[in-house]
Amino acid sequence: MVPMEQVTPSIREQLEQVPDEPGCYLWKDASGQVLYVGKAKALRARMRQYVQGTDERAKIPFMMEQVAGFEYIVCSTETEALVLEKNLIQQFSPPFNADYRDDKSYPFIAIVEDDPFPAVKYTREKHRPGTRYFGPYTDARAARDMIDTMRKIVPLCQASCVEHKRLTRKLKAGAQPDDKPCFDYHVGLGPGPCCGACTEEEYAEHVRRCKRFLSGHRNEFVEVIRKDMEEAAAELDFERAARLRDRLAHIDALREKQKAVAGDTLNADVIGFFREETVCGVHVLVVREGRIINGNEFVLNKGLDVPRDDLVETFILHYYDAATDIPSLVLLADELEEVDALEDWLTTQRANAHGAKVHLRVPKRGEKAALVEMAQTNARHSLMRFKVRTRYEDDRINNALLQLESALALEAPPMRIECFDISTIHGRYSVASMVVFTAGRKDTSQYRRFKIRMETGEANDFAMMAETFARRYAPERMADGRFGSRPDLIIVDGGKPQLTAATRQLAELGLDIPVAGLAKADEELYVTWNEDGPIVLPNGSASLYLVKQVRDEAHRFAITYHRELRGRAMTASILDEVPGLGPKRKKLLLKHFGSFKKLREAGLEQLEVVPGIPVAVARNVHEVIRDFEAERAQGDVDPV
Repeated sequence: MVPMEQVTPSIREQLEQVPDEPGCYLWKDASGQVLYVGKAKALRARMRQYVQGTDERAKIPFMMEQVAGFEYIVCSTETEALVLEKNLIQQFSPPFNADYRDDKSYPFIAIVEDDPFPAVKYTREKHRPGTRYFGPYTDARAARDMIDTMRKIVPLCQASCVEHKRLTRKLKAGAQPDDKPCFDYHVGLGPGPCCGACTEEEYAEHVRRCKRFLSGHRNEFVEVIRKDMEEAAAELDFERAARLRDRLAHIDALREKQKAVAGDTLNADVIGFFREETVCGVHVLVVREGRIINGNEFVLNKGLDVPRDDLVETFILHYYDAATDIPSLVLLADELEEVDALEDWLTTQRANAHGAKVHLRVPKRGEKAALVEMAQTNARHSLMRFKVRTRYEDDRINNALLQLESALALEAPPMRIECFDISTIHGRYSVASMVVFTAGRKDTSQYRRFKIRMETGEANDFAMMAETFARRYAPERMADGRFGSRPDLIIVDGGKPQLTAATRQLAELGLDIPVAGLAKADEELYVTWNEDGPIVLPNGSASLYLVKQVRDEAHRFAITYHRELRGRAMTASILDEVPGLGPKRKKLLLKHFGSFKKLREAGLEQLEVVPGIPVAVARNVHEVIRDFEAERAQGDVDPV
C-alpha cells in the first residue's frame, strides 16, 4: 500500500475538489502520459482509495509511485461513465488497463441493405451505414462456410457476383436490367433477380429469412421448408420438391455439426476466461436454440496482473461494441461487482424492439454451468494455440532474463538459475529441493533433492539451508559434471534469514555467486548488494512471472519428496508391527499390490491369495491395517 506521505500534497488537495458524482478518472505520470483510466459511481470516494492505500489490487502501489497528477470527467449516469471509460482506454491505451493483445480486424458476414437487391458478403471492413453485419467470427473459414450453407438453404445473391453488380449498377442508374442469368441461379444458390426470376417482394423475403438464419434461428426453417416440399410434391412439381429436400438435408447436416447442449429455448453467449500472469485467453460460445452455432476466441494482453473484474468488463465492452447479435443472456464463471451499468449498456446495444433486458448470470449447476466450464476449457486451449503460433513463450522468457539482469544488477542474463526450498514438519522427514531453470525453462535432468541429515526436534530452516548449500556447493560437487555448470543466480525461498544462511555458507566455501531470497508475502527479492531494501519486480512483468514459476517448482519438488519419505516411514513402521511378516514377505506384498495405498484398500480375501503369504499372516496384515485406519480416522496419525 502507498502511505499518505508518499503522495504529493497537491494531489490530496486536488482530490478535495473532485465531486462525488459518476464519471471517469485518468491517473497520469510526470510526463503527462495516461497510466490508468477508471470509472466510478462516486469519483472522489473512488479516487481516495488509491491515495489512502485502501485499494487492495496488487498493481496499485507500483502505479501510484509513478502518478504525478490526474484528470476527471463527470457523467450523468454510471452507464455513460462505462462507455466513456471504454473510449478513453481505446484512445490512450494506458499501460495499467487491460486491452486486446492485437488490433487485427475480425471477419463478419454482411448483407448490403442499401442495394436494390441486398447481397451477402464476407468482409473485415469497419461497420458502414446501410449494411447489416453478423459476427464477429474469429475463424475466416467458418464465416465463409456459413455463407455457403446459408445460400444452400435460402438462396441469396453474393456481392461478388458479376451479374449482381451489373444489375445493381443499372437499377441505380435508372436503366432496365437485361435477362442474363448468373451461374449461381443455375445451381440454385441465387434466386435470380438478374433474369427476372423473382420480384423485389420475393427477394425481400429471402433477405429476411437469411437474417433470421444468421441470427441463429434455424428451427423455424425446418417446418416451413417441409411444408413447401409437401405442397410441391402435391402439385407434381418434383424438381422443386427435390431442391427443397436438399435444403432440409443441409439443415440436418448443419445441426449435426452444431452440438446440442440445452433445450431448444436457450439463446445465450457463454464466455470463458483462462488467465496467466501476463496474458489471457477468451472463448465465446454462441448458443442459439440450444445449439452451439459458433465459437470465437480472443487473446487479451493482460492476465493475472490486473483485477479479474477489469479484465472481464473490458472484454465485454470490446466484444459487444462490435457484435451484432446480442442475446438476452450472457453466462460467466464469476460474479462481477458492478454489473448493473454493464447490463444497462448491453441492453442499449441490443436495442431490442420489445425492450428485453440483457442479463449477466453465473450458473451454479446444471447444463448452463457445464457450458461455462466448456467455455473456460476452450479459453485455455485458445491461449495455448496462440502461444505456440506466436512463439510467445520464447519472447516472454527472453524479456524475463533481460529484466532480471537489469533489476538485480547482474553481470549477464541468468541463463542457469538454481532455486532451493525446505520442506519439514517439526523437524521430521526434512528435505531440501534444488530445481534448475536453463535459459528460462525447466531443466528436470538437473533437479536434485537432499535428505537433511542434521538432527533437530523443531524446524530450523536456516540451519537446513546452510547444510544444503554446504553439500551442493562443496568442491567435489562443483567439480562433478552431473551437477551441471556453475549457476548464474541462486534463489532461496524465504526472506533475509534464509538469504543470510545461504550467503554465509557460500562465503565459507569461497564462492561468489549472486543469491536472492524471495519473500512469499509480497514477492520481494532480498539481495545483499542492495542497501535500499528489497527489490520489487513490476507486477505483471515477465521477470516476476519467471521468478514465481521457479519458486513454485522448487516448492512442488520439495513437497513431493517430503511426502514420499513420510509415506515410506509410515509404511515400514506399520508393516513392522505384523507378526510373521519379515522383509521378504513385506516385499512380496508391496510388489503384488504396487503401493502401500492399494495394500491399505485391499480386503481380506485379496490378502489371502497373495503368493508366498500364509493365510494366517494375511489375516494379521488385515488386522493391523484395520487398526491403523481406525487410528487415522480419529486423527492420531498423519495421512500417507
